[in-house]
Amino acid sequence: MACFDSHSSVGHCSPALDSSVIISHMSTTLLSWNVNGLRAVHRKGEFPAILSAVSPDVLCMQETKSQPDQLTKAVLEVEGYEAHFASAERKGYSGVAVYTKAAPKDVSTTFGDGSWDNEGRVLRLDYGEFVLYNVYFPNGRSSKERLAYKMKFYDAFFEHIESERKAGLNIVFCGDVNTAHNEIDLARPKENQKTSGFLPEEREWMDKLVGNGYVDTFRTFVPDETGHYSYWDQMTRARDRNVGWRIDYFFVNEELMDRVSNAFILSDVMGSDHCPIGLELSVDL
Repeated sequence: MACFDSHSSVGHCSPALDSSVIISHMSTTLLSWNVNGLRAVHRKGEFPAILSAVSPDVLCMQETKSQPDQLTKAVLEVEGYEAHFASAERKGYSGVAVYTKAAPKDVSTTFGDGSWDNEGRVLRLDYGEFVLYNVYFPNGRSSKERLAYKMKFYDAFFEHIESERKAGLNIVFCGDVNTAHNEIDLARPKENQKTSGFLPEEREWMDKLVGNGYVDTFRTFVPDETGHYSYWDQMTRARDRNVGWRIDYFFVNEELMDRVSNAFILSDVMGSDHCPIGLELSVDL
């Protein structure tokens, strides 16, 4: 639940932060980061560094690729934070984690009918004023079957959060959605028209989200600028050329938008093929 000695990260520099990002300590800061291996990002020093540099109130991670019994005490017990994990049955695959300064009222690793639980893709934390979902959405590139699985997951998740919203709950969900919504959200849209992650049916699901009152918070603050991405292919050294995709998001229901004070991308933070993204909420946890 809590604690790792911050001095254990000596020798690693804090991650560089984009100078255009001003993080207020007068609000609640949430970060989301696909770490592409929690153990790896800790070995590189980037995990303790991001906590030191930003000190987020909540840090959501996806693609942790680990189960708690594979993690060291330094990762399991981070000073000042509770840690919660949802792991895949298959080792070295998928998985999500949340480190939170404030204790949530309730934590769950499931949604809907529970048929998705074996891949460790969801953590739900109830903070009272809002419910936070940290989600690692499926990737559909490997086969038609996985694309179909991804679309079914999308639909089930939408139905679930809609039911909670209709019950009066405010929803914040973040994570690697594995789809770039619009052409502005990837460097090479024309070349990727037939690639999972930018297929019409995947983008239509994003349209449905927005059409039903879920807000892509980053585009509220940066509506028209190109070049803002959260994922870059490592094999082609795409990050060096900023040939990327924005597939990581913070969405909130529109009723909560008056509490959103900022949304940002920490594109200078290394350690993964994704970078962290952030949200600031004018709420007390």
